[in-house]
Amino acid sequence: MSDERATRRAGLGMMLLFWVLLMGAGAWWFHGYLEAQRNPNAHLANVTVGEGEPVVLKRNRSGHFVATGRINDQPVEFLLDTGATYVAVPAELAARLDLESVGSAWFNTANGRVRGELTVLDEVSLGGFSAQDVRGSISPGLTGDAALLGMSFLGRFDIEIRDSRMVLYPPQGN
Repeated sequence: MSDERATRRAGLGMMLLFWVLLMGAGAWWFHGYLEAQRNPNAHLANVTVGEGEPVVLKRNRSGHFVATGRINDQPVEFLLDTGATYVAVPAELAARLDLESVGSAWFNTANGRVRGELTVLDEVSLGGFSAQDVRGSISPGLTGDAALLGMSFLGRFDIEIRDSRMVLYPPQGN
């Protein structure tokens, strides 16, 4: 009778372990699925395109262009914003990237007029495209870890937006 109880306990333990592992794997997969929906361009942080080749971005589920790139060789999630003059970096992220202020300025944002700091980013890159000495702002009103990738970077490339894609091309004839 004792062997039968031990076998039954072992069987129950194995079944419990199976369900815990199955639920853990499901949660891990679902998290990855949601992350891919939020940032379908995360792979661009480690991609380099061939000379003359474009960088193609997809909209996320919310209709925004979100991509992972780099500021001063550190990975940063960007929200591409053709309405932003500069690359706008949240204050906490700027501190982690050791960005230095080169002056202050007033900015007109969707939330009104705010004061921020100006900075120069040594290098900004996205999908193999990079630019040096990019003007930026340190914006205390921004929260989170995502920076707004504005026209101080995007304006160096030719941009085409159609349907759910944004395509960045190397500048022609400059």
